[in-house]
Amino acid sequence: MNTEQRRFAGAPVACCLMLLITAAHSLRTEGPSAILWTAPGILFASLVIAWGAESAQFFIAQGFALAILAWLQTLPEFAVEAVLAWKQLTPFLLANLTGALRMLTGLGWPMIYFSAAFVHRRRTKTPLRKITLDIEHSVNVVGLLVALAYISFVLWRGSLNLIDAAVLTAIYAGYLTILRRMPPRPGEEIDDLEMVPRTIVKSPRWRRITLITACFLIGGALIYFTAEPFVSSLLAIGGLLGISSFVLIQWVAPFVSEFPEMLSTFYFARTVTGAPMALMNMVSSNINQWTLLVAMLPVALSLSIGAPSALAMDPEQKLELLLTIAQAALGMMFLIDMVLAWWEAAGLFVLWLVQFVFSAMKPQGTSLLAVLGGHMHWWVTIAYFVWAGIEVIRLITGRRSAAAFVDFGRMWRMYVRRRPA
Repeated sequence: MNTEQRRFAGAPVACCLMLLITAAHSLRTEGPSAILWTAPGILFASLVIAWGAESAQFFIAQGFALAILAWLQTLPEFAVEAVLAWKQLTPFLLANLTGALRMLTGLGWPMIYFSAAFVHRRRTKTPLRKITLDIEHSVNVVGLLVALAYISFVLWRGSLNLIDAAVLTAIYAGYLTILRRMPPRPGEEIDDLEMVPRTIVKSPRWRRITLITACFLIGGALIYFTAEPFVSSLLAIGGLLGISSFVLIQWVAPFVSEFPEMLSTFYFARTVTGAPMALMNMVSSNINQWTLLVAMLPVALSLSIGAPSALAMDPEQKLELLLTIAQAALGMMFLIDMVLAWWEAAGLFVLWLVQFVFSAMKPQGTSLLAVLGGHMHWWVTIAYFVWAGIEVIRLITGRRSAAAFVDFGRMWRMYVRRRPA
């Protein structure tokens, strides 16, 4: 690692330290009006960090630049979860996590396809029927499978502890290690960047280092000052309007923190040829949240309590996690043949939209909407699993390709097994 790479590595570390310090205060009481400055603050912090990460990817090792980029882009998501875990607000710990993950897969993946398809039709007057992944993207697909398998075990047990945190961290470390062994590949072209990161990358070396470092530090400082009051304001809004605080934290917080990542990814997807890379950026975000973000919860909770502690899931949390796992399993089955077809993207979006619309509805009363609201999560969960089961049957019978496993095996033999650690 050269001097420039070390400097870039130090900025995200400082940003992470600010994230941890953010949670180390007592939860301040903020009124609902605080959302007017905290939400824009989180949004701008996400955007600034995304600018720094997109610029820095051109000057760090290419093998795992995408994974690091995805992690940095979701740093505000980690900040919100750190606050919730440190304050021991255990009923809400899985709210933000499951909302963010479902938004990435149910809204993010389809929007990448739709963005690329729209541009493709305008340019060629023909439809884009699918996004085809590159061979090295098989590492991301298999990495998502491994993470989901262990999270399913955690759900079956009904609790999340420090041992789980260690295992999930090891899974992510293994994922990064394999990515580092992959050969260099063409990345995002400088001219494809948005104006701010493009200007940074084209700047003289000393100015570039200063600007990228400033992006990380400014973003981290904004997170420090806004994450905690942002969470408090959401809780206050829930109490004022009689809306479930769980629902607000599940959907409002992820939308604010994930929006800049989605915006930059869609911007890249507009090139059409960059759509596979944009999709894998989203998948990398899924993986780091299923591993590192989940692992952080029992760690922060234990540090706050002052003793090793586990997060015991209540029935609502189990259902939310089961629904999120079901959606992720279906998404992974769609990518198992290294292709995301138009009807698969549409299916993910429709199912996400249905459960999103009915999320705020509770089973009180006997009206049709109350009945739908009380059971829709279960019905959508079943729909995800049934569809995923159909894809498994198609895979077993040879009607669906297992290209991801085949490609992963080839990459493993060529670049991992034959190379020293």
